[in-house]
Amino acid sequence: MSKELLFNRNYSLLCLANFLFFFSFYLILPIMPLYLCDVFTSDKIIIGMVIACYSLATLVVRPFSGYIMDTYNRKSVYILAFLFFAAVFGAYIVAETLFALIVVRVLYGLTFGLTSVSSNTLVIDLVPSSRRGEGIGFFGVSSNVAMALGPMAGLMMYGKIDYMWIFATGLFISSIGVIIASCIQTRFRPPLRRPKVSIDRFILPKGIPGGVAYILIAFPYGQISNYIAMYIDETGVALSGGMFFILYAVGLILSRLFAGKMVDRDKKPQTVILGIALLVAGIGLLAALPNFNGLSAAVAKYLLVAIAVICGAGYGTIFTSFNTMFIDLAQRNQRGSATATYLSAWDLGLGLGIFFGGAIAEQVSFGFGYMVADGVLLLGLLFFVAVVVPHYNRNRVE
Repeated sequence: MSKELLFNRNYSLLCLANFLFFFSFYLILPIMPLYLCDVFTSDKIIIGMVIACYSLATLVVRPFSGYIMDTYNRKSVYILAFLFFAAVFGAYIVAETLFALIVVRVLYGLTFGLTSVSSNTLVIDLVPSSRRGEGIGFFGVSSNVAMALGPMAGLMMYGKIDYMWIFATGLFISSIGVIIASCIQTRFRPPLRRPKVSIDRFILPKGIPGGVAYILIAFPYGQISNYIAMYIDETGVALSGGMFFILYAVGLILSRLFAGKMVDRDKKPQTVILGIALLVAGIGLLAALPNFNGLSAAVAKYLLVAIAVICGAGYGTIFTSFNTMFIDLAQRNQRGSATATYLSAWDLGLGLGIFFGGAIAEQVSFGFGYMVADGVLLLGLLFFVAVVVPHYNRNRVE
Protein backbone atom coordinates (compact mmCIF):
# COMPACT_ATOMS: atom_id res chain seq x y z
CA MET A 1 0.00 0.00 0.00
CA SER A 2 1.51 3.34 -1.10
CA LYS A 3 1.91 6.17 1.37
CA GLU A 4 -0.30 9.24 1.14
CA LEU A 5 1.45 12.26 -0.39
CA LEU A 6 2.99 14.45 2.29
CA PHE A 7 4.71 17.26 0.39
CA ASN A 8 1.70 18.55 -1.53
CA ARG A 9 1.43 22.16 -2.68
CA ASN A 10 -0.31 23.52 0.41
CA TYR A 11 1.90 21.72 2.90
CA SER A 12 5.03 22.91 1.08
CA LEU A 13 3.80 26.52 1.02
CA LEU A 14 3.02 26.36 4.74
CA CYS A 15 6.51 25.02 5.49
CA LEU A 16 8.08 27.84 3.46
CA ALA A 17 5.92 30.50 5.13
CA ASN A 18 6.77 29.01 8.51
CA PHE A 19 10.48 29.18 7.69
CA LEU A 20 10.23 32.90 6.86
CA PHE A 21 8.13 33.54 9.98
CA PHE A 22 10.70 31.94 12.27
CA PHE A 23 13.68 33.34 10.36
CA SER A 24 12.47 36.87 11.06
CA PHE A 25 11.79 35.88 14.68
CA TYR A 26 15.23 34.32 15.23
CA LEU A 27 16.95 37.13 13.34
CA ILE A 28 16.47 39.50 16.29
CA LEU A 29 16.37 36.94 19.12
CA PRO A 30 20.10 37.06 20.02
CA ILE A 31 20.24 40.75 19.14
CA MET A 32 17.71 41.99 21.71
CA PRO A 33 19.93 41.60 24.81
CA LEU A 34 22.74 43.36 22.94
CA TYR A 35 20.34 46.07 21.73
CA LEU A 36 19.11 46.72 25.27
CA CYS A 37 22.66 46.82 26.58
CA ASP A 38 24.07 49.06 23.82
CA VAL A 39 21.18 51.47 23.26
CA PHE A 40 19.46 51.58 26.66
CA THR A 41 22.48 50.59 28.86
CA SER A 42 20.29 48.06 30.68
CA ASP A 43 21.66 45.63 33.26
CA LYS A 44 20.98 41.87 33.13
CA ILE A 45 17.87 42.03 35.33
CA ILE A 46 16.25 44.72 33.16
CA ILE A 47 17.24 42.83 30.01
CA GLY A 48 15.59 39.69 31.37
CA MET A 49 12.42 41.56 32.32
CA VAL A 50 12.04 43.34 28.96
CA ILE A 51 12.67 40.17 26.97
CA ALA A 52 10.32 38.20 29.22
CA CYS A 53 7.49 40.66 28.40
CA TYR A 54 7.25 38.97 25.02
CA SER A 55 6.92 35.52 26.61
CA LEU A 56 4.24 36.66 29.06
CA ALA A 57 2.24 38.29 26.26
CA THR A 58 2.53 35.12 24.20
CA LEU A 59 1.37 33.09 27.19
CA VAL A 60 -1.70 35.30 27.62
CA VAL A 61 -2.82 34.99 24.00
CA ARG A 62 -2.16 31.26 23.50
CA PRO A 63 -5.37 29.91 25.12
CA PHE A 64 -7.53 32.41 23.25
CA SER A 65 -5.66 31.49 20.06
CA GLY A 66 -6.76 27.88 20.43
CA TYR A 67 -10.39 28.92 20.80
CA ILE A 68 -10.16 31.26 17.81
CA MET A 69 -8.60 28.54 15.64
CA ASP A 70 -11.27 25.99 16.61
CA THR A 71 -14.09 28.49 16.02
CA TYR A 72 -13.18 30.56 12.95
CA ASN A 73 -11.60 29.99 9.56
CA ARG A 74 -8.08 28.80 10.37
CA LYS A 75 -6.37 30.15 7.29
CA SER A 76 -7.89 33.62 7.73
CA VAL A 77 -6.79 33.77 11.35
CA TYR A 78 -3.30 32.65 10.35
CA ILE A 79 -2.94 35.29 7.62
CA LEU A 80 -4.18 38.15 9.82
CA ALA A 81 -1.98 37.15 12.73
CA PHE A 82 1.06 36.81 10.47
CA LEU A 83 0.34 40.23 8.91
CA PHE A 84 0.23 41.96 12.30
CA PHE A 85 3.37 40.10 13.38
CA ALA A 86 5.21 41.53 10.37
CA ALA A 87 3.91 45.02 11.14
CA VAL A 88 5.40 44.93 14.64
CA PHE A 89 8.91 44.95 13.13
CA GLY A 90 8.10 48.44 11.91
CA ALA A 91 7.21 49.39 15.47
CA TYR A 92 10.69 48.33 16.65
CA ILE A 93 12.15 50.91 14.30
CA VAL A 94 10.21 53.82 15.83
CA ALA A 95 10.41 52.75 19.51
CA GLU A 96 12.87 55.24 21.05
CA THR A 97 12.24 54.77 24.80
CA LEU A 98 12.44 51.72 27.05
CA PHE A 99 8.72 51.99 27.80
CA ALA A 100 7.91 52.09 24.08
CA LEU A 101 10.12 49.04 23.53
CA ILE A 102 8.26 47.16 26.28
CA VAL A 103 4.95 47.95 24.56
CA VAL A 104 6.39 46.70 21.25
CA ARG A 105 7.63 43.51 22.95
CA VAL A 106 4.13 42.88 24.29
CA LEU A 107 2.60 43.37 20.83
CA TYR A 108 5.33 41.14 19.40
CA GLY A 109 4.44 38.40 21.87
CA LEU A 110 0.72 38.64 21.19
CA THR A 111 1.12 38.38 17.42
CA PHE A 112 3.80 35.70 17.65
CA GLY A 113 1.60 33.61 19.93
CA LEU A 114 -1.43 33.75 17.66
CA THR A 115 0.57 33.14 14.47
CA SER A 116 2.45 30.13 15.85
CA VAL A 117 -0.71 28.49 17.22
CA SER A 118 -2.39 29.11 13.86
CA SER A 119 0.39 27.51 11.82
CA ASN A 120 0.79 24.55 14.18
CA THR A 121 -2.96 23.89 14.04
CA LEU A 122 -3.19 24.40 10.28
CA VAL A 123 -0.42 21.88 9.56
CA ILE A 124 -2.37 19.15 11.37
CA ASP A 125 -5.24 19.76 8.95
CA LEU A 126 -2.94 19.56 5.93
CA VAL A 127 -0.99 16.37 6.65
CA PRO A 128 -2.45 12.84 6.23
CA SER A 129 -3.29 11.31 9.63
CA SER A 130 -1.19 8.24 8.79
CA ARG A 131 1.90 10.47 8.42
CA ARG A 132 1.14 13.01 11.15
CA GLY A 133 4.32 12.42 13.15
CA GLU A 134 6.47 12.62 10.03
CA GLY A 135 4.56 15.67 8.78
CA ILE A 136 4.90 17.55 12.05
CA GLY A 137 8.57 16.57 12.13
CA PHE A 138 9.33 17.99 8.68
CA PHE A 139 7.23 21.07 9.47
CA GLY A 140 9.38 21.55 12.55
CA VAL A 141 12.49 21.30 10.40
CA SER A 142 11.42 24.48 8.61
CA SER A 143 11.61 26.38 11.89
CA ASN A 144 14.82 24.56 12.86
CA VAL A 145 16.58 25.68 9.67
CA ALA A 146 15.40 29.21 10.47
CA MET A 147 16.81 28.74 13.96
CA ALA A 148 20.23 28.08 12.42
CA LEU A 149 20.23 30.81 9.79
CA GLY A 150 18.28 33.55 11.63
CA PRO A 151 20.57 34.08 14.66
CA MET A 152 23.64 33.65 12.47
CA ALA A 153 22.39 36.35 10.10
CA GLY A 154 21.46 38.64 12.99
CA LEU A 155 24.83 38.25 14.72
CA MET A 156 26.65 38.77 11.40
CA MET A 157 24.74 42.01 10.89
CA TYR A 158 25.40 43.12 14.48
CA GLY A 159 28.14 45.73 14.64
CA LYS A 160 28.22 46.17 10.86
CA ILE A 161 24.91 47.95 10.29
CA ASP A 162 22.52 49.93 12.45
CA TYR A 163 19.98 48.04 14.56
CA MET A 164 17.18 49.70 12.60
CA TRP A 165 18.28 47.92 9.43
CA ILE A 166 18.17 44.58 11.23
CA PHE A 167 14.56 45.29 12.23
CA ALA A 168 13.81 46.42 8.67
CA THR A 169 15.19 43.11 7.38
CA GLY A 170 12.82 41.28 9.72
CA LEU A 171 9.94 43.37 8.37
CA PHE A 172 10.81 42.53 4.77
CA ILE A 173 11.27 38.78 5.31
CA SER A 174 8.11 38.36 7.37
CA SER A 175 6.12 40.30 4.75
CA ILE A 176 7.26 37.84 2.07
CA GLY A 177 6.05 35.07 4.40
CA VAL A 178 2.59 36.64 4.59
CA ILE A 179 2.36 36.72 0.78
CA ILE A 180 3.32 33.04 0.51
CA ALA A 181 0.92 32.05 3.30
CA SER A 182 -1.96 33.75 1.49
CA CYS A 183 -1.49 31.28 -1.41
CA ILE A 184 -2.34 28.26 0.77
CA GLN A 185 -5.68 26.62 0.05
CA THR A 186 -7.63 24.89 2.83
CA ARG A 187 -10.93 23.08 3.05
CA PHE A 188 -13.91 24.94 4.50
CA ARG A 189 -14.79 23.92 8.04
CA PRO A 190 -18.14 25.03 9.49
CA PRO A 191 -17.91 27.19 12.64
CA LEU A 192 -17.68 25.17 15.83
CA ARG A 193 -20.59 25.41 18.28
CA ARG A 194 -19.76 25.00 21.95
CA PRO A 195 -21.38 25.83 25.30
CA LYS A 196 -21.10 29.50 26.24
CA VAL A 197 -18.81 28.67 29.17
CA SER A 198 -16.38 25.84 28.54
CA ILE A 199 -12.81 25.54 29.76
CA ASP A 200 -11.79 23.62 26.65
CA ARG A 201 -12.39 26.76 24.64
CA PHE A 202 -9.04 27.92 25.92
CA ILE A 203 -7.01 24.96 27.18
CA LEU A 204 -7.14 21.18 26.92
CA PRO A 205 -7.84 19.91 30.49
CA LYS A 206 -6.36 16.50 29.68
CA GLY A 207 -3.17 18.24 28.61
CA ILE A 208 -2.48 19.93 31.96
CA PRO A 209 -0.15 17.23 33.39
CA GLY A 210 1.86 17.25 30.17
CA GLY A 211 1.86 21.04 30.29
CA VAL A 212 3.45 21.03 33.75
CA ALA A 213 6.26 18.78 32.50
CA TYR A 214 6.68 20.92 29.40
CA ILE A 215 7.10 24.07 31.51
CA LEU A 216 10.03 22.44 33.30
CA ILE A 217 11.52 21.27 29.99
CA ALA A 218 11.23 24.75 28.43
CA PHE A 219 12.93 26.50 31.36
CA PRO A 220 16.55 25.88 30.17
CA TYR A 221 15.73 26.96 26.62
CA GLY A 222 14.86 30.45 27.86
CA GLN A 223 18.47 30.77 29.03
CA ILE A 224 20.02 29.14 25.95
CA SER A 225 18.13 31.18 23.39
CA ASN A 226 18.68 34.58 24.99
CA TYR A 227 21.94 34.42 26.93
CA ILE A 228 24.18 31.92 25.17
CA ALA A 229 26.05 34.61 23.20
CA MET A 230 26.73 36.57 26.39
CA TYR A 231 27.71 33.37 28.23
CA ILE A 232 30.18 32.36 25.51
CA ASP A 233 31.68 35.85 25.60
CA GLU A 234 31.91 35.68 29.41
CA THR A 235 33.67 32.29 29.40
CA GLY A 236 36.02 33.26 26.58
CA VAL A 237 35.45 30.08 24.55
CA ALA A 238 36.54 30.51 20.92
CA LEU A 239 33.16 29.78 19.32
CA SER A 240 30.72 32.41 18.08
CA GLY A 241 27.11 32.57 19.20
CA GLY A 242 26.04 32.24 15.57
CA MET A 243 27.99 29.00 15.17
CA PHE A 244 26.43 27.64 18.36
CA PHE A 245 22.95 28.15 16.89
CA ILE A 246 23.97 26.47 13.64
CA LEU A 247 25.25 23.40 15.48
CA TYR A 248 22.18 23.46 17.72
CA ALA A 249 19.93 23.46 14.65
CA VAL A 250 21.88 20.55 13.11
CA GLY A 251 21.03 18.48 16.19
CA LEU A 252 17.43 19.64 16.03
CA ILE A 253 16.97 18.77 12.37
CA LEU A 254 18.56 15.32 12.54
CA SER A 255 16.65 14.38 15.67
CA ARG A 256 13.35 15.67 14.25
CA LEU A 257 13.57 13.22 11.38
CA PHE A 258 14.32 10.36 13.77
CA ALA A 259 11.60 11.41 16.22
CA GLY A 260 8.95 11.66 13.49
CA LYS A 261 9.52 8.02 12.56
CA MET A 262 9.35 6.99 16.22
CA VAL A 263 6.10 8.91 16.71
CA ASP A 264 4.48 7.12 13.78
CA ARG A 265 5.56 3.82 15.41
CA ASP A 266 3.74 4.93 18.59
CA LYS A 267 6.91 5.37 20.66
CA LYS A 268 6.12 8.89 21.86
CA PRO A 269 6.76 8.67 25.64
CA GLN A 270 9.99 6.73 25.10
CA THR A 271 11.17 9.36 22.62
CA VAL A 272 10.44 12.21 25.04
CA ILE A 273 12.37 10.44 27.82
CA LEU A 274 15.35 10.04 25.50
CA GLY A 275 15.20 13.73 24.60
CA ILE A 276 15.09 14.87 28.22
CA ALA A 277 18.03 12.61 29.07
CA LEU A 278 20.07 14.22 26.28
CA LEU A 279 19.18 17.67 27.59
CA VAL A 280 20.18 16.83 31.15
CA ALA A 281 23.61 15.80 29.84
CA GLY A 282 23.96 18.81 27.55
CA ILE A 283 22.87 21.48 30.04
CA GLY A 284 25.01 19.91 32.76
CA LEU A 285 28.09 20.16 30.55
CA LEU A 286 27.15 23.73 29.61
CA ALA A 287 27.06 24.70 33.29
CA ALA A 288 30.55 23.22 33.75
CA LEU A 289 32.02 24.90 30.64
CA PRO A 290 34.14 27.49 32.53
CA ASN A 291 35.90 24.67 34.38
CA PHE A 292 36.86 22.99 31.11
CA ASN A 293 37.98 26.30 29.62
CA GLY A 294 40.31 26.73 32.58
CA LEU A 295 41.96 23.41 31.75
CA SER A 296 42.20 23.74 27.96
CA ALA A 297 40.77 26.30 25.52
CA ALA A 298 40.71 23.72 22.71
CA VAL A 299 38.86 21.16 24.84
CA ALA A 300 36.30 23.79 25.89
CA LYS A 301 35.70 24.78 22.25
CA TYR A 302 35.04 21.24 21.04
CA LEU A 303 32.99 20.50 24.12
CA LEU A 304 30.77 23.49 23.34
CA VAL A 305 30.35 22.15 19.80
CA ALA A 306 29.17 18.84 21.25
CA ILE A 307 26.91 20.61 23.77
CA ALA A 308 25.17 22.56 21.00
CA VAL A 309 24.44 19.40 19.00
CA ILE A 310 23.34 17.43 22.09
CA CYS A 311 20.96 20.16 23.27
CA GLY A 312 19.55 20.54 19.77
CA ALA A 313 19.04 16.77 19.49
CA GLY A 314 17.37 16.71 22.90
CA TYR A 315 14.85 19.42 22.10
CA GLY A 316 14.27 18.14 18.56
CA THR A 317 13.47 14.69 19.92
CA ILE A 318 11.05 16.16 22.46
CA PHE A 319 9.24 18.67 20.22
CA THR A 320 7.68 16.29 17.70
CA SER A 321 6.78 13.63 20.25
CA PHE A 322 5.32 15.92 22.89
CA ASN A 323 3.33 17.89 20.31
CA THR A 324 1.73 14.69 19.02
CA MET A 325 0.99 13.48 22.57
CA PHE A 326 -1.11 16.61 23.14
CA ILE A 327 -2.96 16.01 19.87
CA ASP A 328 -3.61 12.39 20.87
CA LEU A 329 -5.47 13.61 23.96
CA ALA A 330 -7.81 15.85 21.93
CA GLN A 331 -10.94 15.37 19.87
CA ARG A 332 -10.75 16.66 16.29
CA ASN A 333 -12.53 19.91 17.25
CA GLN A 334 -10.10 20.47 20.15
CA ARG A 335 -6.90 20.56 18.10
CA GLY A 336 -6.56 24.32 18.43
CA SER A 337 -6.98 24.10 22.21
CA ALA A 338 -4.50 21.22 22.37
CA THR A 339 -1.91 23.16 20.38
CA ALA A 340 -2.53 26.28 22.49
CA THR A 341 -2.04 24.31 25.72
CA TYR A 342 1.18 22.78 24.42
CA LEU A 343 2.59 26.12 23.31
CA SER A 344 1.33 27.99 26.41
CA ALA A 345 3.29 25.62 28.62
CA TRP A 346 6.35 26.23 26.47
CA ASP A 347 5.92 30.01 26.71
CA LEU A 348 5.54 29.94 30.49
CA GLY A 349 8.66 27.83 30.91
CA LEU A 350 10.52 29.99 28.41
CA GLY A 351 9.53 33.19 30.19
CA LEU A 352 10.53 31.82 33.59
CA GLY A 353 13.86 30.70 32.16
CA ILE A 354 14.53 34.13 30.64
CA PHE A 355 13.60 36.03 33.80
CA PHE A 356 15.33 33.82 36.37
CA GLY A 357 18.27 33.23 34.05
CA GLY A 358 18.91 36.98 33.87
CA ALA A 359 18.38 37.45 37.61
CA ILE A 360 20.71 34.57 38.56
CA ALA A 361 23.37 35.78 36.13
CA GLU A 362 23.23 39.27 37.65
CA GLN A 363 23.56 37.97 41.22
CA VAL A 364 25.82 34.93 40.67
CA SER A 365 26.75 33.83 37.11
CA PHE A 366 25.36 32.39 33.90
CA GLY A 367 27.03 29.08 34.72
CA PHE A 368 25.14 28.79 38.00
CA GLY A 369 21.94 29.63 36.11
CA TYR A 370 22.51 26.68 33.79
CA MET A 371 23.18 24.48 36.84
CA VAL A 372 19.78 25.46 38.23
CA ALA A 373 18.22 24.79 34.83
CA ASP A 374 19.67 21.28 34.84
CA GLY A 375 18.04 20.61 38.21
CA VAL A 376 14.71 21.82 36.82
CA LEU A 377 15.14 19.41 33.90
CA LEU A 378 15.71 16.46 36.23
CA LEU A 379 12.53 17.38 38.07
CA GLY A 380 10.72 17.47 34.71
CA LEU A 381 12.02 14.02 33.81
CA LEU A 382 10.78 12.53 37.09
CA PHE A 383 7.36 14.18 36.73
CA PHE A 384 7.02 13.02 33.12
CA VAL A 385 7.77 9.38 33.98
CA ALA A 386 5.71 9.26 37.18
CA VAL A 387 2.67 11.33 36.19
CA VAL A 388 2.47 12.25 32.51
CA VAL A 389 3.06 8.84 30.90
CA PRO A 390 0.39 6.98 32.97
CA HIS A 391 -2.07 9.85 32.40
CA TYR A 392 -1.40 9.79 28.65
CA ASN A 393 -1.91 6.03 28.38
CA ARG A 394 -5.25 6.28 30.21
CA ASN A 395 -6.67 9.25 28.30
CA ARG A 396 -5.39 9.16 24.73
CA VAL A 397 -8.12 9.44 22.10
CA GLU A 398 -6.24 8.14 19.05
